[in-house]
Amino acid sequence: MTRRTEPERSARGGVLPFGLVDVAGPSMVPTLREGDQLLVRYGAPIRPGAVVVFRHPLQQDLLVVKRAAERRPKGWWLLSDNRPVDSDSRSYGPVPDELVLGRVLLRLRPHPVWLAPGRRLERLLLTTRLARVPGLARRLGVWAEEL
Repeated sequence: MTRRTEPERSARGGVLPFGLVDVAGPSMVPTLREGDQLLVRYGAPIRPGAVVVFRHPLQQDLLVVKRAAERRPKGWWLLSDNRPVDSDSRSYGPVPDELVLGRVLLRLRPHPVWLAPGRRLERLLLTTRLARVPGLARRLGVWAEEL
């Protein structure tokens, strides 16, 4: 869950492509914790593994942060990184595209961590000898399901 409920607006009235949200709750531990501040790029393309901000399908005035697990016919399947917390697509199903607002790029607070690596870096960290270094991919923002 997040503490901000609307994307920021520019002086001209349009929605800014970037915004800040504050994390509330334990659903994204260990990636994100209560009080973390995130930089979000609204309208950014989403791909599996990305951390995203979306409107809760059952309470659309509430913004939520989850991991995009996969694209399904009716929308995105979004999951908590903290798997025992099941307030995600396991309880409300796929989230329609129009409710997915953007991709989290960076955790700003308490210390900066990049959460949106490019595809080339992602492939490099998941398919080469670097993939054998414990925790390296996750520290550089690449999501890999733990075995």
